[in-house]
Amino acid sequence: MKSIPESLQALVGQAIKRIDTPALVIDLDAMERNIERMARFAQQHGVLWRPHAKLHKSAHIALLLEQAGACGHCVQKVSEAEALAAGGVNNLFISNQVVSPGKLERVARLAKTLYARSGRLAIAVDSEEGIARLAKAMQDAKASNGAIDVLVEVNVGQNRCGVEPGAAAVALARAILAQPTLRFAGLQAYHGGAQHLRSAQARREAIAQVLRHVNRTRHEFDAAGIALPLITGAGTGTMVNEAASGVYGEIQPGSFLFMDADYAANEHDPAQPVFEHALYVKTQVMSLGEGRAVCDAGHKAHAVDSGLPRLHALPPEQALRFENGGDEHGLLYPAREAGNTSGWLPALGETLWLIPGHCDPTVNLYDHLIGVRGGRLKGVVERIFTVDGRGALT
Repeated sequence: MKSIPESLQALVGQAIKRIDTPALVIDLDAMERNIERMARFAQQHGVLWRPHAKLHKSAHIALLLEQAGACGHCVQKVSEAEALAAGGVNNLFISNQVVSPGKLERVARLAKTLYARSGRLAIAVDSEEGIARLAKAMQDAKASNGAIDVLVEVNVGQNRCGVEPGAAAVALARAILAQPTLRFAGLQAYHGGAQHLRSAQARREAIAQVLRHVNRTRHEFDAAGIALPLITGAGTGTMVNEAASGVYGEIQPGSFLFMDADYAANEHDPAQPVFEHALYVKTQVMSLGEGRAVCDAGHKAHAVDSGLPRLHALPPEQALRFENGGDEHGLLYPAREAGNTSGWLPALGETLWLIPGHCDPTVNLYDHLIGVRGGRLKGVVERIFTVDGRGALT
C-alpha cells in the first residue's frame, strides 16, 4: 500500500481550510450515507452488491464497503486487483478480458495467493482462446482446482466485450467446464452505456432489452442442462432495474459512492435511492481578470471526458460557469443565465468546490484522497486514503 507523506498526514485533525489546493476531498458524512443507502437497497432487493473499485482505487475504502456488507469488489485491470489484494482485499472479480500470457501469469499467481488466504478471484472471458490461455496459466502456476472462478461475458447491448447471447455463451461455459483448473461461475451481463441515458424511461427500456438477451441465454443454459450459479452486472444508473428483475443475483454499482456531475444530470428514478455528491476538487482563485476569475484546478486536477466540472453550493446570484483554461487553470465566468446578473466574481484567494464530470478518471489523477468530517465550511480532516490503484493500466 502506498505511503502517506508526513506533511499530508499532519493534516489529520486540522480544519478543512488547511488543505492546500488543488486537492481531492471526500465528504465522509455524505459518503457514509451513500453506503448505508446502497446496503439497504441491496438487502431490500435480495441481491449481493459488488462495488466497482475502479472508482476509488483504494484498499481502505474497499474494506470499508465490505464492512458495510459488500460481498467483494470489481476491478477492470490485473494491476488494480493486485493493488487491492496487497491492501488486504480478498474477494475480487476482474470484470474484463485478459488474454496476454504475461498478464495471465499474474492472474494465476494472484488466484493462488487469494485462494491460500481463503479469498476468491474471478475473471470474465468471451472467447475459447481466452479460456484456453487462462487454463494453461493456471496449470503452469500449479494452482489448485477451483482457485479461480470464470464468468462468461455476454454482449447485452453495449457492443464492447462479450460473446453474443444464447448458444454462443453456452459453448463457452462448456469450454470452461472442460478445464479442470477452472470453475464456471456464471454470466457477466453489464451495459455500461445504459448508465448515462438521461431519462429514467430510456434506462428502463435499455435494461428491458438487456433482460431479453439475458433470458434468452438462460433458456439456452436450461436446455443444455447447465446450471447458472450467478448473473452479475448493473451500474449506478440502472441498478434499480436489474435488482428488481429477479434475474440478477449481484449488482456492480461503483459511482454511487461519490457521484459526479455526469450522473447528476440523469433524471432520478423514484425507485432508486438518492445518492449525494461526496467527492470534490477543492480549488482557489489565483488570478482575477476582466470579467473572469481564474482558479488553480485545470485538466491536471479533474477529468474532462464526461464534461467540465460544476461549481458546488453557490447561490443563483453567485452562479459561475467553469470553462477550460488548460492544464493548470480553470476559467470562471458569471453564469448570468443561472441568476448571476450582477457579474459577481469570487475574490482573490477564495476557496471554491468543484464537482468532477467523471469521478473514476479524476481519482486516477491523485495519490491521496482527503477525508473530511463535518462539511465543507467547518469540517475537520479525519483521515487520508491512498489511491493504491492509481495508474494501474495493465
